[in-house]
Amino acid sequence: MFTGLIRHLGTLESRSPRPGGARLRIAAAADLLARAELGASIAVNGACLTSVAVDGRAWEADLSEETLAKSTLGRLALGTALHLEPALRVGDPLDGHLVSGHVDGVGSLLERPKDEGIWRFAMPAALAPMTAAKGSVAVDGISLTVVDCGPDWFTVALIPETVKRTGFATLRVGDAVNLEADPIGRFVARALALRGSDEKLARFARGGWDG
Repeated sequence: MFTGLIRHLGTLESRSPRPGGARLRIAAAADLLARAELGASIAVNGACLTSVAVDGRAWEADLSEETLAKSTLGRLALGTALHLEPALRVGDPLDGHLVSGHVDGVGSLLERPKDEGIWRFAMPAALAPMTAAKGSVAVDGISLTVVDCGPDWFTVALIPETVKRTGFATLRVGDAVNLEADPIGRFVARALALRGSDEKLARFARGGWDG
């Protein structure tokens, strides 16, 4: 599990093909590398990866074909800044929200202000039932609060400090991002779908309950 609070940035050094997927090599600072021992879980732009090699300046992770297909990690340019988060430890503060590191879909940036303000992202329509105003969403692994949402979009409010300390500083309109829905929304949507409660599911997708 993760919190969606990004305190580490890394750099994509290489992506090499391997049977069944690819291997990433990610340069990172010493404090992150200390958490990247073999077998450790590290979220990379919101996708939980397992460290398979580490040295004094970088660590490596293998990607399956499914991860390459369902996330942005197979298309990012070398040299791209990456959001890195080690797995949550028992006793660590949970300042963001519970993030599983499983990418639910790929969205894209639709609008961004010059400085602080409301950012608008496109999302797959399948995520709408799991997205609600004042709920949580992880965008490239960053824990954010939904301001408003529609059938295929949502907005979040970002402060300059968040933008400055993350890859959002260089994010451009049209750029793809990994999305993970609020886990509470995921299970509520699933429960309602199994009950066939289309009316309630539609109401949840519009942003909450009336009672």
